[in-house]
Amino acid sequence: MMGKLNFVINGVLRLPHGFRFHPTDEELVVQYLGRKVLAWPLPASIIPEVVDYKADPWDLPGHLEQERYFFSTREAKYPNGNRSNRATFSGH
Repeated sequence: MMGKLNFVINGVLRLPHGFRFHPTDEELVVQYLGRKVLAWPLPASIIPEVVDYKADPWDLPGHLEQERYFFSTREAKYPNGNRSNRATFSGH
């Protein structure tokens, strides 16, 4: 039995030469987001997890000119509030 493919190595996305990842909206929701929410195994570890509220857009994995996909968790702006923290270190 073939194991799950893992393309994220040390937090960096490493794809084989010529690899194409252009999922449809349905594939993203059903095969990745839905499975992630249910804590089911993903088809491949190709979407990295990042703490996006602390990273500037230019520091996120992938090329700036291409669509980029990543998982992140929400962090509350205030301990007792529902507002999400969306500020990065540079303030954006």
